[in-house]
Amino acid sequence: MRSEPLSLTARGEGEKGTRRRTSPVLAAMALASVLALTATGCGSGDSDANAQASASAASEGDGKITIPDDIRDRLKEHGIDVDQWKNGAWKNWDRDDWLREAQDYINPIIEGLWDPDRMREAEDPDRGVQESDLSGDQGVTDPEPAPVDAKAVSPTYHDNAPAAGKVFFDSPEGTMVCSATVVEDPAHPGKSDLVWTAGHCVHAGRSGGWYRNTAFVPSYNDQALSGAELGSATEKDVAPYGVWWADWAQTSDQWIAQGGPTGGDGAPYDFAVIHVTREEGGSGKSLEETVGSALPVNFAAPAVPQVESITADGYPAAAPFDGETLYQCQDRPGRLSINASDPTMYRIGCTMTGGSSGGGWVATGADGRPALVSNTSIGPVNAGWLAGPRLGEVAKGVYDSVSEKFAGQS
Repeated sequence: MRSEPLSLTARGEGEKGTRRRTSPVLAAMALASVLALTATGCGSGDSDANAQASASAASEGDGKITIPDDIRDRLKEHGIDVDQWKNGAWKNWDRDDWLREAQDYINPIIEGLWDPDRMREAEDPDRGVQESDLSGDQGVTDPEPAPVDAKAVSPTYHDNAPAAGKVFFDSPEGTMVCSATVVEDPAHPGKSDLVWTAGHCVHAGRSGGWYRNTAFVPSYNDQALSGAELGSATEKDVAPYGVWWADWAQTSDQWIAQGGPTGGDGAPYDFAVIHVTREEGGSGKSLEETVGSALPVNFAAPAVPQVESITADGYPAAAPFDGETLYQCQDRPGRLSINASDPTMYRIGCTMTGGSSGGGWVATGADGRPALVSNTSIGPVNAGWLAGPRLGEVAKGVYDSVSEKFAGQS
């Protein structure tokens, strides 16, 4: 390890905040119903009339997802009134009211919240840590890799990286964004609604709780429109395959307990699985059927010396990038050990910056197929390399738990 201070940041994205890594717990219980709200989330003045209209929607056959009374009651057990929530109560980030535990995940849909302007405005303010946070490796860490220039993926992204996309969410610091990947669901072969990202993209770790208004947009800005062109872009331009809201998210116990606001603590367990549902309902097709792709996840990826190459995808947003373009880095991985008691991480040379957090790391498996083996977690502020957790037993437990939770649903 180098002796001079090294400034690191988790590779995420936010309007006025920092990107955090997370390690949530395996969920013991959950709110099983999807909650859909029929008004935008930032207004104020929607009264009970809209709530009554929403509650009667199913009987009127208008296709809206409704909020059953028993779910309203369970929300109220957490001090949440869904009518107040859709009118802006979600902006209350008081520590005592911020749901934290694995079984407490709640993410009511607020239709229309993630419009093109709000998506485009999500930015990343990097915050660094000192190398002292990475000093427990006991000689395991390999030499720092040479930077590898990130290369823009050719449009359309759906043709060249169909499983990639962006995760949007709200935190106390503002509107934020990460990268993510559609992955296979063993309980629903060919019909997955699972998305893989970083733990710090769904949960604040030891300093807080679950982020809110979490949604996934596959093939964001599929045509690679410029920033100027996106100023007048339609939702179809930026979200050609729709906006998919998380109805459940799960990360590792270690991230929830240890995850910090910047690189270091909890990073070897900085992964999460999201189950999604389409905001506007639609044809009933799954996410995988809609985008036509989902990657298998390899929880027994070989040790670093046996991995010839890893390709990392992401939407970097911190300078010199703007978050609107999908990039890739390809490199042979080395090892990064943050703590002798934690699993060793993969590390590659890559110039992607904040906003690429959660993006998938893909390697060719023994069967010759590409498979997800990690996700972007941390990297230095000077953007020379990225590190991601090596997926093992804990990651498989998170993955299996989310898959099993929805196994009975068609």
